[in-house]
Amino acid sequence: MGLLANTISCCQFQVLGTLPEGDLARWAGERLAANAFSSIEHTTEELSTGWVELDDFEATDFQPAGRFCRDHYLTFSLRRDRRRVPAGLLKAHLERAEAEFLAANPGLRRVPRPKREELRDAVRGALLAKTLPTPATFDAVWDIRRNLLTLATLNSQVLEEFETLFKTNFDGLRLVTLHPFERARQSLDTVLHPALGRANGAASDRVVDLIQDNRWLGWDFLCWLVDRTMNSDGNYRVSRPGPALAGESFTAYINDRLVLEGEDDEGRQKVTVAGPQNRFDEVLAALESGKSICEATLYLEKDELLWKLTLKGELFQFGSFRCPSVKMEKDDVVDPEREKEALFLERMYLLETGLQLFDSLFESFLHQHPKLAG
Repeated sequence: MGLLANTISCCQFQVLGTLPEGDLARWAGERLAANAFSSIEHTTEELSTGWVELDDFEATDFQPAGRFCRDHYLTFSLRRDRRRVPAGLLKAHLERAEAEFLAANPGLRRVPRPKREELRDAVRGALLAKTLPTPATFDAVWDIRRNLLTLATLNSQVLEEFETLFKTNFDGLRLVTLHPFERARQSLDTVLHPALGRANGAASDRVVDLIQDNRWLGWDFLCWLVDRTMNSDGNYRVSRPGPALAGESFTAYINDRLVLEGEDDEGRQKVTVAGPQNRFDEVLAALESGKSICEATLYLEKDELLWKLTLKGELFQFGSFRCPSVKMEKDDVVDPEREKEALFLERMYLLETGLQLFDSLFESFLHQHPKLAG
């Protein structure tokens, strides 16, 4: 689902590097247009990727700036069109082409390998020419005040393509996943950074090592949340920056679905516990057997508003992140462009509030963790 949907799956990146001085919107528009999506509908190309505008997957000129630059956000989408020829269809047509070749060459009992490859390429090209590409878009919003980019996908291949194209497109800038250890570093006061450093299980500053060797952060956080859900009122206070006011109260708890993993003599095993959790009996039994919680459904409530998400503990990715709904007004009085902008800003307000509550919850956990408590 796109960024403006009530339910999305998303991850976040820190944008590292120095932004150019001057007209940032003009610079961004020129860079995005330089790597805009190019259609392959009337070609036989298999894949095309490039940037399009958030509100229109066919718009690639990024002009005027107001269409993609809204307040302190830059918005754009990665469009990825791909043609696919079903393996069974390719096989059937190739067999037919080989049979026709052998009929025309009765002295041969089988198609020579070079000729078979030639026929395969010809058949595949002919089928590709008859196949329309399937489009897919992946929305991104870049908060230029915080140098924070939110991308609406968790597909690993798309994430890799997005990072590569972003680095190529915006020379001198790069994306770094906002993983649990980095979130912890940003959440803790500098006085607690030495304690976080001592708890760091990575032997280097490489992102992959910081993620892999600090999985304990996600495991312990989710385990702490289960304990808090069972044994506390679930009330917390807003402590991280964002739309909600500092000190405002909210409620957080785990329910519905948890995934646990562990290793034994037979290798890595996963256990899924689904359904409303009253006493977490199955979860506790799995924890006692040495498994760790790697994924769980988390609820965040503030006033009358509810956020629901599936937290993936290793990377702190947010699956099926459902925010309070926003509806677009449609009548003859409201200007469509202004309403689009209002819808976008309201959606970002709700999304960022949910993420602010999550970060405040994570900060509360950090200050209670025995490895980090000051």
